[in-house]
Amino acid sequence: MNKYSSFLLGIVLASSCSNQNSNYNFADDVAPIIFNNCSSCHHRGGPAPFAMIKYHDVAKRAKMIAYVTKSGYMPPWPASTEYSHFIGEKVLSEQEKNIIQDWYLHGAEPGDTSRLIKPKIEGRIEQKLGKPDLVVEMPEIFNIPGDNKDRFMIAKFPFEIEKDTNIRLIEFVPDNKQLVHHVNAHLLTYDRYKSDHLNNVSIVSNDAYTDSSAFYALNIPYENGEFPLLTPSVANYLPGVEAFLYPDGIGGLRASKQSAILVKDFHYGPSPIKDNDQSYFNIYFDKEEPKRPLRELILGTQGVSRVVPPLVIAPNEVKVFKTEFTIPADISILTLNPHMHLIGKQVKAYAISPNGDTIPLIKIEDWNFRWQYFYTFEQMVHLTKGTIIKVEALFDNTLNNMDNPFNPPQFITGKNGSMKTTDEMLQLIITYLPYQKGDETIRLDQ
Repeated sequence: MNKYSSFLLGIVLASSCSNQNSNYNFADDVAPIIFNNCSSCHHRGGPAPFAMIKYHDVAKRAKMIAYVTKSGYMPPWPASTEYSHFIGEKVLSEQEKNIIQDWYLHGAEPGDTSRLIKPKIEGRIEQKLGKPDLVVEMPEIFNIPGDNKDRFMIAKFPFEIEKDTNIRLIEFVPDNKQLVHHVNAHLLTYDRYKSDHLNNVSIVSNDAYTDSSAFYALNIPYENGEFPLLTPSVANYLPGVEAFLYPDGIGGLRASKQSAILVKDFHYGPSPIKDNDQSYFNIYFDKEEPKRPLRELILGTQGVSRVVPPLVIAPNEVKVFKTEFTIPADISILTLNPHMHLIGKQVKAYAISPNGDTIPLIKIEDWNFRWQYFYTFEQMVHLTKGTIIKVEALFDNTLNNMDNPFNPPQFITGKNGSMKTTDEMLQLIITYLPYQKGDETIRLDQ
């Protein structure tokens, strides 16, 4: 008996034992589950391959949906909810899984769909903050050849405003959600006039330039070669990830009259057909000056701590790597983002306090390169001075790893922080604040 047959037998037995006369319907029982956990990705133009907004969207795929939800393959939420908890967890309860299965097995009844309110899956930030004060578009359409190759680009989005201005939030909005895989954006602020500020804004390939040569190609430095102030990680994007708005008083930026958004890591996934993209940023101003600007700490590759042993994985090898860092002052952690590539399989991060207590941070037992969330705690996690943050990760460079990009397996290394998916990285990116008394009581999910 194959896995699929076993699955069907299992849900038939479960249904016969628990609910012979199921009266579940889409409108009353299934739609709330789908709208809360699936529709944010499964909508027209979204990162998922089909929509799950209307009854017929879901009903015609009821068998598949019952299978992938029962198995836990969908909805994707890599972090273990038995280890730690974060805002927006997309994890179905056993009861929710059973509702979907019973609904499918008993004919996928629609119920009264006329009462359904279509889920709002676009513009959630706009609902909270209103229309953006400034939209900064990619200066030109980027054409993507249909050659099935990943593309790693660097882009500059310059803008000029009337005066130095406080910013509440910068939101990246992908134009082509099927191909934009991830974006890491930084803010450049110029403290003196640059006459050619808006010139040379074509997107360039990360493969063709070193960082420094790319920055000159994009006309980022002043005329004398000096560079403007850079504020890191002001906006990030991965499939299924939405911009997150921290409570009032937390975060915020300040832009100068001449500023630019630098996208150092602009990853387009492979496409078999010619396509294009013209993504943009929404910028929301703020009357208040930033009270507690966010800070970032990176452990591992290109970060404050070494990966031990060096990140080299031989063919047909399964290997564990570690990195750790002792924090020099009390901090309050808001958000975590573990990062590996295709042969990463498991990662765990935790902290050891000076008195020996273990503080769980995040555990991912089945790493998936396609789903890399920014995990925000429900309340900030206070780590005291002298706490050691530890990261342990397992990499599988065998053919048992279905994501292995090479057959037969080849040597895979970190290559000094290469962003190519066929190379490797091990990072834990931490968004934090210097600790203030009472931080651990602040709800981040307001």
